[in-house]
Amino acid sequence: MAAEPIEREILIEAPAEVVWGVITQPEQISRWFSDEAAVEQRAGTDGTLTWKPGGRGGAVGSGSGLVVAIRVVEVERPRRFSFRWGHPEGTGPDEHNSALVEFVLTAEAHGTRLRVIESGIEGVKHDEDSRARYREEHEQGWERHLREMLDYVASNALGDAQ
Repeated sequence: MAAEPIEREILIEAPAEVVWGVITQPEQISRWFSDEAAVEQRAGTDGTLTWKPGGRGGAVGSGSGLVVAIRVVEVERPRRFSFRWGHPEGTGPDEHNSALVEFVLTAEAHGTRLRVIESGIEGVKHDEDSRARYREEHEQGWERHLREMLDYVASNALGDAQ
């Protein structure tokens, strides 16, 4: 049975092109999400997101930090960016062994609506208890990281994002 996706939506007071940079450029990702990011804006490319001990998000569940392999799935500038993560080491991610994280951007009169959807949890966690823990950690994580994104954009610390 498919687990319900985790969905979050925020309105960011910035144009879609600015928000696009915030979610796709490694130097900006490290300002609101992970401590380091190696990501390309090209479908099919592999990358990593790194959380350091005591860093952004505290590397949940790992005292030594966490490096997460990702594969970019979809790049439709400036409307949609998605990647897969959570697949077993040494395997390629697919719909059966990884979760899909989608960022959907919609331009509005006063900014950009950003919708984040994480689906496919059952591909990462196979028993009900593990799925429930994953869901709770990621629901809280997306809440925290999206607040940090709003703070980052509002701080005017975007440099060359435009």
